[in-house]
Amino acid sequence: MSTSGQPTRFAPDRGLTGRMVATMFFIGLLYVGFTGLLIALLRGAWPLIVLISGGLFVAQFWFSDKITERAMGAHRVTPEQYPQLHGAVDRLCALADMPKPRVAVADNDMPNAFATGRNPQNAVVCVTTGLLRRLEPEELEGVLAHELSHVAHRDVAVMTVAGFLGVLAGAMTRIAVYGGFAGGRSNNDSNAAIVALIIPLVSVVVYAISFLLTRLLSRYRELAADRAAAQLTGRPSALASALTKVTGQIAAIPTKDLRQAQPYNAFYFAPALSARETATQLFSTHPSLERRLEQLARISAQLGR
Repeated sequence: MSTSGQPTRFAPDRGLTGRMVATMFFIGLLYVGFTGLLIALLRGAWPLIVLISGGLFVAQFWFSDKITERAMGAHRVTPEQYPQLHGAVDRLCALADMPKPRVAVADNDMPNAFATGRNPQNAVVCVTTGLLRRLEPEELEGVLAHELSHVAHRDVAVMTVAGFLGVLAGAMTRIAVYGGFAGGRSNNDSNAAIVALIIPLVSVVVYAISFLLTRLLSRYRELAADRAAAQLTGRPSALASALTKVTGQIAAIPTKDLRQAQPYNAFYFAPALSARETATQLFSTHPSLERRLEQLARISAQLGR
């Protein structure tokens, strides 16, 4: 959204909007159902369950930008430190008629970028030093436009909320089982054992469903961001070149280094996967490189006409 509250010049995407609404609806049902089940099973601990689940949600949503930045080793940079990077973001924000997000850089040789934040006014766009070293100015603008479209379409916030449920399921399971809430004094040993078994099983199911929902949304939102970036800049070939270069360079990085970044793949411009992992990734956060390049080629042909 622009500063005036009007839509940005990024192409609207009804398919993305519909998928975000559906994802949030089902995630909300899952969240309420999971919390309700925990309260029913652990009657004596319901105040703690409500406090923890609510507190985790607020922290995850409200401080998502700071949490993600710290986890990925990013730090804010000024126009004096990175004039070309800030200049590119300034041009794209003016072109898109949207507020400028904070700009950050992560000291990491893996060429990549990500956007985070609960809304456009609190967003952060980050690139790695590896990306800055490898891309030409037009390619960098294509990547930045891709990330800015995530901010403009607000799918970053939706992914943050959607990913929260898996975190909650794991946290509540550990608290219930290892904290001793699975068996209160009023319960006999048999009931305590049943509750201790049910909670981890339900947590696994909740995590699996939230995992599938976020993967389905994540793949589509990457294609939507590619489309929006290509249409905004009018240079789909530059974005295609950046995609090819980044994916190839990431595949050449040692697997042990990539594993540190893989928990945050859903936020990255390209997944931190080796060539072999990319070919066999059934539940990847991103569509295949071939599919992304085919879409950009179609957009290039349409713009050419």
